[in-house]
Amino acid sequence: MNYLSTRGLAPQLRFSEILLGGLASDGGLYVPEAYPRFSAAELDAMRGMNYRELAFAVLSRLVDDIPADDLRALIDKTYTAEVYRYAGPGENAADITPLKTLEPGLHVLALSNGPTLAFKDMAMQLLGNLFEYVLDKTHGELNILGATSGDTGSAAEYAMRGKRGIRVFMLSPEHGMTRFQQAQMYALADANIHNLVIRGVFDQCQDIVKAVSNDLEFKARHHIGAVNSINWARVAAQSVYYFKAYFAATRSNDEEVSFSVPSGNFGNVCAGHIARQMGLPIRKLIVATNENDVLDEFFRTGVYRPRPETKHTSSPSMDISKASNFERFVFDLAGRDAAKIRSLWGAVESGGSFDLKDDGLFDRVAGLGMASGSSSHANRIDTIRTVHQRYGVMIDPHTADGLKVGLEHREAGVPLICMETAQPAKFEDAIREALGVEPVRPAELADLEAQPQKKHVMDADVEAVKRYIVAHAG
Repeated sequence: MNYLSTRGLAPQLRFSEILLGGLASDGGLYVPEAYPRFSAAELDAMRGMNYRELAFAVLSRLVDDIPADDLRALIDKTYTAEVYRYAGPGENAADITPLKTLEPGLHVLALSNGPTLAFKDMAMQLLGNLFEYVLDKTHGELNILGATSGDTGSAAEYAMRGKRGIRVFMLSPEHGMTRFQQAQMYALADANIHNLVIRGVFDQCQDIVKAVSNDLEFKARHHIGAVNSINWARVAAQSVYYFKAYFAATRSNDEEVSFSVPSGNFGNVCAGHIARQMGLPIRKLIVATNENDVLDEFFRTGVYRPRPETKHTSSPSMDISKASNFERFVFDLAGRDAAKIRSLWGAVESGGSFDLKDDGLFDRVAGLGMASGSSSHANRIDTIRTVHQRYGVMIDPHTADGLKVGLEHREAGVPLICMETAQPAKFEDAIREALGVEPVRPAELADLEAQPQKKHVMDADVEAVKRYIVAHAG
């Protein structure tokens, strides 16, 4: 299978060729030349599979330049109960992503049982093993440059720590993340991990990553790679748990389900879009935002208008204005018209916006089964409290955003699955405000914030980040 850029000016490449690089050379994002589609018979056969078998069934359709036995071994190495060991009460760690049923037809998919207690582990652990595999084959080196609003950074660092030939340079905003999120990253003493704390907001961190990635000479010379969801392998791996959730919540493939997805960078929703393109019977993908409601505005009005400033909220991993994966969705929405994407994102990258009502493209959104909504601090605190009182389940503030918005679009007879974002232990302040108790955290993480921290604070300056990479890349 070949992969092409959403902007149409980069060469088509195979999976292993795009794995390490992130952005395409024309600034676009890679997508498959066509989405493979499962037949009804194939979906029937997948229904009884465990997570590892399901991951191989899905990813082997998207990855055809890694031998099947090797791909299966990488998947089997990744998705084990030992890696995803932080299962909650009554959950089976061997399920990898247990489905928690709140009431008939209303579910939360547990995605946060991995080493950093966040859903980002689901793809990042596989990405680390894929990187190591490809670099071992090529005797290569990789300097990963990423940006995080809370959970991507720690998930990437835990997946890459100690791996041969790999160094991680992770940009995070100086303010906005919780103390637990910061400590997960800054307490890592591994020599190949570098935390760059930027005096600014997440969007500035993400802009720096894109600027460095678009300097093709620098990117090639210093072997710059990406782990943010601009990396196709990330969103491809995330599509697997949509299949897992669907089979767990239904009895036959004649049923449809809806997913409510807490959304910042649109990567998790994009994974659901991919699963639907591959034949999964999804009725609605519900995009749940917080006060940074750029995506909600688009799905209500057709206008995509990134804000000049990002609001700091109590669901900080969603404090994002420019959703990089949104480009993949609009590429499909626009009939894969690369010239159109170049025009639209040219406007965005020059500080503007675009309106898809102008040319009728927005009319297609409803046909794709997309819905959206936003949530406030008061909404999420109330949802955390209500879910705990009614079901005895503690959820984090991002998952609360997802449930609040999802319930607004719930339809009778259609199972609703909310995608869990993280475990409550990562957001103690919100849990304390909502419930008046401290969330329980794994024993080995009890004193995480008290551990020595290693970080480098710097201005939001592309050239300064480049100089740091050069000095520490080895």
